[in-house]
Parts: sequence; structure tokens; C-alpha cells
Amino acid sequence: MAQPTATLNNIFGAPVATNAPSNMFPVRNDHPVPRKGIRQSAPIGTNKFYGNFFLGGQSSSAFVHPYSVAWAKGQGATSSWGMCVSHIEASQRVFGDKAPDTGAAKYFLNPVGIQSICLSAVELGATTILTTDNLKAQSANINLHKDPNAQPMMTFPLVQGMGFVTGIYHSGTPVISSGILFKTVTRSNRSPKPNVTKYTIYLEDGKVWHVYATAQSGDDLDLRVINNGLARSAKPFTGYIQIAKDPGGAETMLDAASSAYPVGVTVSGTAAGKRGSYTFTFEKTGDQSTKLFMYALPHHLASFSQTTLQAVQNQIQLQTTTKGMAKAVIADSWTLEEPNMPVSMDFAPWDPASGPKSTLSNAAIQAIRPNAIKELSQDMNAQTNQDSMYYGGKALAKFASLCYVANDLLKDPATAKAGLDNLKTAFSRFALNKQVFPLYYENAWGGIVSSATYTTGNNGADFGNTFYNDHHFHYGYFVLTAAIIGYLDPSWMTKTNVDFVNTLVRDIANPSTADKYFPVSRNFDWFHGHSWAHGLYETADGNDQESSSEDAMHAYAIKMWGRTVKDANMEARGNLMLAVLSRSLNNYYLYTADNKVQPPQFIGNKVAGILFENKIDHTTYFGTNIEYIQGIHMLPLLPSTKYTRPSNFVSEEWTALFNQGRADKIEGGWRGILYGNLATFDATTAWQFFTRKDFNPSWLDGGASLTWYQAYAAGKLFQ
Repeated sequence: MAQPTATLNNIFGAPVATNAPSNMFPVRNDHPVPRKGIRQSAPIGTNKFYGNFFLGGQSSSAFVHPYSVAWAKGQGATSSWGMCVSHIEASQRVFGDKAPDTGAAKYFLNPVGIQSICLSAVELGATTILTTDNLKAQSANINLHKDPNAQPMMTFPLVQGMGFVTGIYHSGTPVISSGILFKTVTRSNRSPKPNVTKYTIYLEDGKVWHVYATAQSGDDLDLRVINNGLARSAKPFTGYIQIAKDPGGAETMLDAASSAYPVGVTVSGTAAGKRGSYTFTFEKTGDQSTKLFMYALPHHLASFSQTTLQAVQNQIQLQTTTKGMAKAVIADSWTLEEPNMPVSMDFAPWDPASGPKSTLSNAAIQAIRPNAIKELSQDMNAQTNQDSMYYGGKALAKFASLCYVANDLLKDPATAKAGLDNLKTAFSRFALNKQVFPLYYENAWGGIVSSATYTTGNNGADFGNTFYNDHHFHYGYFVLTAAIIGYLDPSWMTKTNVDFVNTLVRDIANPSTADKYFPVSRNFDWFHGHSWAHGLYETADGNDQESSSEDAMHAYAIKMWGRTVKDANMEARGNLMLAVLSRSLNNYYLYTADNKVQPPQFIGNKVAGILFENKIDHTTYFGTNIEYIQGIHMLPLLPSTKYTRPSNFVSEEWTALFNQGRADKIEGGWRGILYGNLATFDATTAWQFFTRKDFNPSWLDGGASLTWYQAYAAGKLFQ
């Protein structure tokens, strides 16, 4: 397969499509989750950091890193009706007991509900409502109104990584409070900038916060301390108030950076061969001559361009909840570079050093071919005709990889064609939207959802697909299947089939605001460097994702569909997503012994389990067996596996948890998953396992085939 060679200067610029979704998808004008307080038409990001502001009681935290913010709603230590800001130090974390399998803490979490500093107004009270607007991929406006009929009294523009929390006042009388309590509140005798009033607040926990108020009309902010938890202005204020925690030695920088704040982010990107880059360009309000103060996460810092690195303030850093230490950056844009995108990766087993392994020895072919013939003769219709998009997609992708192996690696086009004909028939049920629970396009939020919840009333049906849970997992398998079918038979690429697959891509990974039917980048979070699986459910600990490997699967699927459909920008986005994922997963999800990002008490678990914005829990949503927790980060085994799960990590994990016969005590399909994973660094042992004469088919997961496992191991053995 040809590798991309052209230089692409704007890989996010062109939408996948802009037409309305095909009429094969019935349109729903309702959704089980109400659009609470949203002052914006669809599409709306459903898996974003700001979701708690329009879900449930609207009072759970949004994690902007390193801060979290929450509408107090009259609750908590302050009883404030404003927006409360919290920052948690590493010393405040709570750790679970040691796990018997790993000896590491079962979880760690950061306390929620600590109201460090709250910004409110005298006029806000029991009639206050919260609304949202300007909801974009990495930013949102949160508005507080004194009553449902009033215009916003305060607006909080939230942007991931923002260094100040900024509250814009529209003739409201400012109130600043703290649940930790004030030790001192001091007004600076010297204004850091013209028209800026500064206060420094020492809290009882020993931490220091600075407050900067920029009046846009009328009087400057004049705070009066009422008691040790409350200060308020004697007069209404029009302008904006910014607060920031001083991590130590940062006051001069904070003074210089005050009076400017971000309100949005545009992501752009380029690709040229193996080199890719992406840029965050921040939309700035306030003093245009002042560069923005933002915080960068560890994986950002590791990939910053030389120009952006020069803007990093290395001595100024704050702890984040689950992403290590964030460092200050003074710049209006960041450029991040990925010099080693996996452009040579195709459908064959692949190695980061030597590339595709598309030629098997005759001995390997002779060993594998009988299994391929047997597995391709299975009843594809029965295995794929599921009441679940997830399980249906996994089965389809399994048979697609079988067809590829038979055709390209085993050089057996006749067997491949027979399997492919059956696969096309099985796929057509979904491409024509005739499956058990057909998909709808619902226009309350803007997306393709399962009809399962509408039909059954079960909010958790198909893993919450109707509520936008796990879309990149579910639809990624279909996109990958289609990429292989289209590669093996270009005549299959009819308008109906391409439109169906492109619609799924648009739902999970629309790159452009020009597409008015889907939000931009529903799942993949370009700030965090990985996706979020959590949809429209309020949660105290923020967004979460379990299967990092299925996140990588969806990026790989987008890459390969882009190649099959000859969309160079889509292929480049998939390559770039994989590169970013490889970097972020190995900071935040997959832990070698030298990991310096996550707490040392936790990294012995080797994998996150479930990564939330506010905690990491070494468990799964479906059980606590060690093979479940580790294995959900292994499946499916793909050409991209060794890129995102490096062999040194896999070796450490195997040695810590599965060697010396421990893997052989695992029952069911998880045993095959473990041995498939082993092939990334020990192909010989994996090959011996998958070719043993007493191999039990029960050791295969429903989304895996013996044929692919053998080809993967053989591709590393016989070169």
C-alpha cells in the first residue's frame, strides 16, 4: 500500500462531508437527556470537560487543569451562588488499599467540593440559574443569571489549561468567599497595570491566591472583608476579575499576565511524511498586548516546538488531578510536533523499527491456512447480528482481518473472496440500518445514536450508546471493517457504503465546524491527547475512559479508512492521533517503572484501569479480575498495538503479573488476549501458544481470531 508523501498544510481544514446524514437514519427531535440551560443550537459536544454544567443538578465540577470549577448553587462551606475554584495538591490525594495482584494502591482520588476561592455577586441567590453558550471542543461560556428572566450577571469563559479563572461581571456586585477561610486579604498599593486592581489572599491552608480586577466602566473593585470567609464590594462592578493560585515565586509573572484571558481554541495541523504537527491558537480577550498565561501537561511539554518551549516557565508549575505537573506557558499559541508518525503502517502486522510484516514464511503459511479456512467458514451472519453496536462491530472487524490475512499474507484469494462475500452481506445489514436496534440521527445534541434506549427504556442499553457513551469504540470497529473491505474490493465503495461509514466518522471525529450536523471531535480530546468515552451522564469525577487500546483502535481505523477512501487529510489525522496517543497513553495510562507522571504508589498497577479527570481506579466497569483490568488495555490486537504499547512496557507488565504460568491460569478469551499481547515482545512463546495442538477455541475473545493471532506472531518470527 502506498504511503502518504505529499505535504498537507491544513489537515483539519476540510470537513469529511457537510450534507445532512443519509435518510437511512430516521431523525429524532427528542433525546432522553434534556438540554439543561444550553443557549445554543446543536451540535453540542457530548463528551467534553464542561458536560456537568448541563447535566443532572449542574453543580458537579468541570476540570480545566490544573483547576476545577463548580457552581456552588448555595451549597458547600461558602453557601455561595457563584463559581467556586478548587486546586488540589498531591499531598491531599486519597489512596486506596494495596491490591493483592500488584501491591500498588487500588485507586487514588482527589477530594471534591473544596471551595478554595468563589467568585459571586450579591445579587445572586435562590433564584439564580446557570446557562451555557459558545460550547466548542475545548472551551465554553458558563453564565449565571439572578433569575430565569435576567441577562447574565456573570460569565465565566472556560478554556482547558487556563492559568486564570476569569469572571466577567455585568453590573453585578462582586463577592469573593472561601471555604478554606482567609488568613489575610490585602489590596496592593501598586497597580500591576493601568486600570487593574490587585488583591492577594492568604488562605488558612497556607496557600496564596492573587485577584486581579480590570474595570471596563465605572469604579474599580473595592473589596471589604466582612468576615474570615467573605469579602464583597460596596458597589456594582463592570469588568472582569481573574484569580490564580500562586505556586510559589510566580507573582511577578502573574502580574504581567493579568488582564488577558482566553475564550476559545482553534486546532490546526500539518503533515509531511512521518512528521506531523498541531497548533493550538488561543482566541484572546482583554489586553491584546499581553500574552496569555496557560498551563501545559507533561505530554505537551515533551512535544513542544522549539519556539513554544521558549515560552515555558519551568519554575512555575501546579499539580493536576490525574495528569502530573502542569507548567506555565506564556504564549498566544502552542505548536506541538510529532516527528515519527506511523505512516508506513497498513493492515499487516507492523513494527515501529522495521515497518510492515507482510511476508510470511511458507512454514507459517502452511500452519495458519487451515485455521483461516475454518474460521472464515463460520456463520458471520449469526455472529454479527447482535443487539449491540459494540459486539456487532467487534465481530465484523474480526472477520475483516481474517479476509485480509487470507488474501495478502496467506496468498489465498479464493478463500479470502468467499469470506469477503459473506462479510459484505453481514456488513450490509448495518450499512442499510436494518440491525436489531437501528441508528437514529437525533438533532437535540447532534449525532448518530442507537435506538436501543428509545426502544427499551434502558439508559444503559448497549453500554449507553444512546447517551453518547463509547461511540469511538463502537463505530471505530465498523470504520476499520469498511477500510479492509474497501481495500480488498474497491467496487464495494458505493455511495451508500461510503456515506454510511463517513457518517460514523463524522459522529466521532468530525474535524471541522463547516459540518453543521456533528460537533467537532466528539471523543478525541486534543488537549489531553486521548479520548473520553463518557457521554451524557453527570459525574462527580469528570469524564472517564476505560479502554485505552480501543481508543487507539478508533484512531487506527480513521487512518486506514482515510487511506482506503483516498482522503489524505483524514489519513493524516489518524496518523497524528496515533502519534499523540502513543505519547499520552505512556504518560497517563500505561506505566513503566520509570514513570514520573503518576503517583509512585500507583504505577505498580502498570495500567490505569479507568482514568477519570479526577481519579484513577484500577478496576473495570465489568469486573475486578486482573486479566480484565490489564486486558481491556490490550484489545484488540492491531498493527498499531506495538506503536501505542511499546515492547518495554509490555515486557514489564508481563513479568509483573502474568509470567511463570500465571497467564495459563486465566480462563476464557482473556487468555488469548494476554498471549496476543505477549507477541509484541516475545513472538516465539506467543506462536507456540497459538499453534499448540490442544489449543482451546474458548481462549479466543469474540472479537479475535486464531488466524490473526498466529499471523501477528509469525510476522515477527519469520522475517
